[in-house]
Amino acid sequence: MEERREFPAFPYEPYSIQLDFMNALYQSLNKGGVAMLESPTGTGKTLSIICSALQWLVDKKQHQKTQMDSSSNLSGKQEDQLGVDDEPDWMRDFVINKDTKSPEKKMKEKKQMGFNKKIDRKGKRDNVRDLITNGGGKDEDTDAEKVKNLLTKHEVEGMDEEEFLVEEYESEDENGGRSKRKGGGVPVNSSSEEEKDEDNMEDEEDEARPKIYFCSRTHSQLSQFVKELRKTKFADEVKVVCLGSRKNFCINKDVLKLGSSAQINEKCLELQKSRKKEISKISKTKNIRACGRAGRSKTSSGCPMLRNHKRGKEFRSEVSQQGPLDIEDLVQIGNDLKTCPYYGSRSMVHTADLVVLPYQSLLSKSSRESLGLSLKDSIVVIDEAHNLADSLVSMYNAKITLSQLELVHSHLESYFMRFRNLLGPGNRRYIQIMMVLTRAFLQVLRNENCQSTFDPLCNAEGSKSGFESSMAINEFLFALNIDNINLYKLLLYIEESNIMHKVCGYGHKLALSVEVSRLKNDNQSSHDESALSGFQALVNMLLSLTNKDGDGRIIISRPRPKCSMQQGGYLKYVMLTGEKIFSEILNQAHAVILAGGTLQPIEETKERLFPWLPPDQLHFFSCGHIIPSANILPIVVPQGPSGHSFDFSYSARSSSVMIQELGLLVSNLVNVVPEGMVLFFSSFDYEGQVYDAWKESGIIGRIMKKKRIFREPRRSTDVETVLKEYKETIDALSHRSSKRDPESRNGAILLAVVGGKVSEGINFSDGMGRCIVMVGLPYPSPADIELMERIKHIEGFDTSSGKNTKFQAERSWYNGDAQAGLDILKSCKHRGKQYYENLCMKAVNQSIGRAIRHINDYAAILLVDKRYTYDPSERSSSHSTNKLPQWIKGRLVSGTKNYGELQRLLHQFFKFHKGKEDNQ
Repeated sequence: MEERREFPAFPYEPYSIQLDFMNALYQSLNKGGVAMLESPTGTGKTLSIICSALQWLVDKKQHQKTQMDSSSNLSGKQEDQLGVDDEPDWMRDFVINKDTKSPEKKMKEKKQMGFNKKIDRKGKRDNVRDLITNGGGKDEDTDAEKVKNLLTKHEVEGMDEEEFLVEEYESEDENGGRSKRKGGGVPVNSSSEEEKDEDNMEDEEDEARPKIYFCSRTHSQLSQFVKELRKTKFADEVKVVCLGSRKNFCINKDVLKLGSSAQINEKCLELQKSRKKEISKISKTKNIRACGRAGRSKTSSGCPMLRNHKRGKEFRSEVSQQGPLDIEDLVQIGNDLKTCPYYGSRSMVHTADLVVLPYQSLLSKSSRESLGLSLKDSIVVIDEAHNLADSLVSMYNAKITLSQLELVHSHLESYFMRFRNLLGPGNRRYIQIMMVLTRAFLQVLRNENCQSTFDPLCNAEGSKSGFESSMAINEFLFALNIDNINLYKLLLYIEESNIMHKVCGYGHKLALSVEVSRLKNDNQSSHDESALSGFQALVNMLLSLTNKDGDGRIIISRPRPKCSMQQGGYLKYVMLTGEKIFSEILNQAHAVILAGGTLQPIEETKERLFPWLPPDQLHFFSCGHIIPSANILPIVVPQGPSGHSFDFSYSARSSSVMIQELGLLVSNLVNVVPEGMVLFFSSFDYEGQVYDAWKESGIIGRIMKKKRIFREPRRSTDVETVLKEYKETIDALSHRSSKRDPESRNGAILLAVVGGKVSEGINFSDGMGRCIVMVGLPYPSPADIELMERIKHIEGFDTSSGKNTKFQAERSWYNGDAQAGLDILKSCKHRGKQYYENLCMKAVNQSIGRAIRHINDYAAILLVDKRYTYDPSERSSSHSTNKLPQWIKGRLVSGTKNYGELQRLLHQFFKFHKGKEDNQ
């Protein structure tokens, strides 16, 4: 039996279930391996994770120190016996430190010396992926004199085009291409020159080991973690750093105004290269002057937030003194000191004990390596892990749109026509290959390839007239006749030659020269950025085509005519398996903790992420809720006030009878439910359909007499404003209604969407969520081709070739008909069907769990659909209500006979809690 521990860092008197959770986590860290820890939302899960994991870290480091002291004493005695005690302490320390350099430091030094270009056949794909993601290019030391002589005869009036000519490139049969570069070409990653200086300073300190990496899905969840950490004594005892995206960290207004994450990333990396190039120019001033090209270029100044090395040092010092800081705090310090908080926080990872970061940064291998994260012997805590498998594989998806392909192809053609006579044979060959690929992709999206009944594109899962189809990688390559292209060598060429920036830069300058008379520079500034984004999308797509044939599927979505809402066609690679990806994390880390409010069913997560793991290496713990059972009232509502049964299935939910019956139910509920009430719909489209119908029939007016109505906005940037108004309305109206004026409003109602911003990460504590209404079972759309591919893969259908003997999808599916998707589901016997049902119930659990946030909170939960009804004596394990959290399932009222019974239960529930509040 494991020894139970106390956790003195917990800032309050812990409840018994919190102690159970902390002990389970601590024991899991001792054992190593994988642990899944389930603690309902509102039970202090975050604080429990902090106090347990950091207590383990402190204990571990103390144990290591004790061992080192013992070893040092023993070593000292041996040295005395050997007669070496006359060596000064600093010399002995120097020798010890010199020999204990971490493998990561050695690898880092090798990379800076240019050894990271060696690519064997087995590791090609991963290495190329890292090269592309970490910057997409390298600075070139141009043979300026040769280029100048060549360009003397080939200049366009008013344009200096020398900077756009890619340097000579040789193709080698075995090792890929290599640029003819005098200096040998030390690779340049996404870091700036300042980063290297910072790294050198960091090397003076040993890396903190073991580390704890805590990651969650959203920015707000990470901020909440830091906020909870500040409540504990560990805020002063451990070194903490918070990482985030460039978009969240950037303080360069010229870069930030680009808007999209992809464009901000590209511009930031481009500025780092410009900075490196400028330093290179300055260091070679004499050689450059000899070529007659001296002078400082406006585009080569780098980012102004990274020029001052001293300020970067001040940033680290300031952050270290202030303790745990979230992204907003770091950005504020960066603004105050006029230095980059993104690179500043990255430079502190080396010595941090605790790294707080988003999912993407830790789960993506290329992101980990770009940030310099070493998981060796460390602890990885993944919070909100209920959809981890889907989140993980989606990070490896790739997509390129028809408009992006057209832009990239146009740029390549323009560039090739202009410079073809100046390019060496290696460059000409690779640029032509890229043009062949983009042309082939364009043909398939424009439906120009389907010329024969023997064409695989015609006979794939889809038809010539269909809009969406899917193919395996090899099938796709053969169908487009591009299977003979060596994608590894091409990707290496794109990375080494910096062709992306050359082609896009020339295209941008060409567009400016043609359109400068009618377009302002501000309007043109995004032209180059969109081209770069398109080029990066192409690279990611090509990279995906190097994956194993059965690991994913290619989705071909052709443009839909007469549909203004569609952006046009696209190609997308959908990764289907996460086993290999997750195994890289498990193999390095000492322990991986998956935490969440509801992790059941754990079998699905195990099968999709670590099926090889022995049962004794997977630890599972689940605790109850801290609230008394009387504080929740979950009820299945199978029928409305008029007696009509509720059926919100895909085929029945749009009927006017169903929508009106729901309206009558809500009109009655607002009279009995106090304060705030949240209705969850399956989609924005359905919410809009219901709202419009209610407005036309007058139901909206009836509801508004008792509660003000708010609707979840589609734009995530507007969510915070709506929630603020919702809360303020509840606070104001609830206070006014306490005067017992029956005519006054008694709060507000929020129409929300399952899977939207409101359903995850937002708390509806106290008056904001006295009643949660789940409208139907929010199954994902059966017309979603990506989802259906995932389900076929999970079920085990053979989708690797067109000769699918186990299942053949209806072609009508790809014309937007959901029936074929439903046919797929009917064909599933076990895993695929279970996965589809689990997606639905996980979404339900996330939504209804928003209401209870602390021990004194209370709420009613209404499951409105006859499909939730069950016979308690006969309920099977596969029934939807069996997938509800135990703390809800144990109190669930299986179904009311009529609306009168529902009204009575609700009236008693709220009257009881109102009385308790009045007596307090």
